[in-house]
Amino acid sequence: MNTMDETKTNDHGQPVGQPVGGDFPRPLPPRSPNEGRFVRLEPLTVAHAAGLFGAFAEDAGGRGWTYLPRGPFTDLADAEAWAATAEQSRDPLYFAICAPDGTPLGFCSYLRIDPANGVIEVGFIHLSPRLQRTAAATEAMFLMMARAFDELGYRRYEWKCDALNMPSRRAAQRLGFSYEGTFRQAVIVKGRNRDTAWFSIIDGEWPSLRARFQAWLDPSNFDADGRQILPLSEA
Repeated sequence: MNTMDETKTNDHGQPVGQPVGGDFPRPLPPRSPNEGRFVRLEPLTVAHAAGLFGAFAEDAGGRGWTYLPRGPFTDLADAEAWAATAEQSRDPLYFAICAPDGTPLGFCSYLRIDPANGVIEVGFIHLSPRLQRTAAATEAMFLMMARAFDELGYRRYEWKCDALNMPSRRAAQRLGFSYEGTFRQAVIVKGRNRDTAWFSIIDGEWPSLRARFQAWLDPSNFDADGRQILPLSEA
């Protein structure tokens, strides 16, 4: 429930937040598949490593790894070692983003999972060149949101990125996140300073945003060549 629209006053005449209903803590996200029309999210395992290594190898210069805390993979053994660690992790909770035929094309995760407050973040998102700017990439993000809000009942869904990562910032805003500000000198990544830009969606915004995603993902919004007819902002 969005509790930002009203204020309440306590016995001292001080403004305080509205009471929050519902049962807390919320459930932890399950380590289970999540399937759409264009994409299937699978709990990431070592079995995905070879496919991911091949998909990311198409980015020969490693441009897509610039703002991630590690990578590129040096070889298949490196990818397998990373995947083995990711498979055991529960926060971040990693998913392989796979084509309908099972080919791994990227990964993403839930992280900073806070069931007590109903807050969850999506992050560690890395899309191979074949997945970038596709309906499958958009649907993957929609599936992650829908699980957080509709299945698990979280109140707040976050996206954070390096403030200099303009593609990530544009993606967040295209997907319906609101920019909330920048935390200066928040962390050190690969020996570099990172100012972190914060974005969020809250539960009161989700119903209209869900409807927009569903309209955009509807088969009627794509022509015979699979190109969108209306952009997400107009769906």
